[in-house]
Amino acid sequence: MLQESRVYSMSTSQQFCYKNVLVPKWHDIWTRIQIRVNSSTLVRVTQVDNEEKLKELEQFSIWNFFSSFLKEKLNDTYINVGLYSTKTCLKVEIIEDAKYSVIVTRRFDPKLFLIFLLGLMLFFCGDLLSRSQVFYYSTGMSVGIVASLLIIIFILSKFMPRKSPIYVILVGGWSFSLYLIQLVFKNLQEIWRCYWQYLLSYILTVGFMSFAVCYKYGPLENERSINLLTWTLQLMGLGFMYSGIQIPHIALAIIIIALCTKNLEYPIQWLYITYRKMCKATEKPVPPRLLTEEEYRIQGEVETRRALEELREFCNSPDCSAWKTISRIQSPKRFADFVEGSFHLTPNEVSVHEQEYGLGSIIAQDEEATSEEEEEDSGSQHLIATQNNFLT
Repeated sequence: MLQESRVYSMSTSQQFCYKNVLVPKWHDIWTRIQIRVNSSTLVRVTQVDNEEKLKELEQFSIWNFFSSFLKEKLNDTYINVGLYSTKTCLKVEIIEDAKYSVIVTRRFDPKLFLIFLLGLMLFFCGDLLSRSQVFYYSTGMSVGIVASLLIIIFILSKFMPRKSPIYVILVGGWSFSLYLIQLVFKNLQEIWRCYWQYLLSYILTVGFMSFAVCYKYGPLENERSINLLTWTLQLMGLGFMYSGIQIPHIALAIIIIALCTKNLEYPIQWLYITYRKMCKATEKPVPPRLLTEEEYRIQGEVETRRALEELREFCNSPDCSAWKTISRIQSPKRFADFVEGSFHLTPNEVSVHEQEYGLGSIIAQDEEATSEEEEEDSGSQHLIATQNNFLT
């Protein structure tokens, strides 16, 4: 049985088990439990869930025989243990005489934190990245450098007939390419140390070719294609956020919060509209405020001036048929002067308007009211005198 932070040194093939007794807390979201097997030579490490499966490995079977050849032999192996897994067992087989050590560590993993940050960036900035030329070219070059073998096999599959046995070879080529990519990433540091010239030449050559292909086709311009890329980036971001957190229910809660935050304007807008409708349904209708006489006069002047300016602009625009308009009016010269900027009324019309609705009309109304009052006063005095004579 393995214990955390304790080094076990061995020189023979052994079986080990680790039992996780600690309950994960909220602060363990970026904590990783790892079992490291470090050896001076190549060893084969097999991971199972419990002791019963370890006993099954001891029994001879065709599957165990072939899987022993397929399992990779390394001198430094890391086995990740889930925070909620109760027990993990492993078997270490040495090929030749060698010494190896086994240790269990529980620590903060910065890779998980960086994966979570990458997911946040892809989710919240997916719409900006899908329209960015820098992101387009950098992503194209990266995909070309990492998956060049996959791209070559995909291009070759386009030229092959559909009913051809070469597809079996192509399927094997896909699997072999994925295996090579995984192998290169595992030994990238060693490859860079020993063959850095070839690796740098490959990166420069394939990177330039990928840039040329991306430059030929250009960034995305179709709005639907941009939306598809945006949604793909956001889904990838959610996947990175979930895989970057070790506690599943906290990861789901953060994803729900991110979704609500991203689309926060829609529920807030819906709640605001619902609140306004409820307020309008409960409150009594307020009668509209009536304009005063001065406000009515000012509004009439402003709206008349605005309408006249719009009429001048329309008459000067190509949409107005000048000959048809002139044929329908009585005074073409007056209309032409108005279009050029002259006043729309003649002095005679202004004086008539002032007499009817302006100061002249007000004076006439005052004189008429005064004469009516004088007539009423004289009539009342005559009636009083007649009554006095009758009483006498």
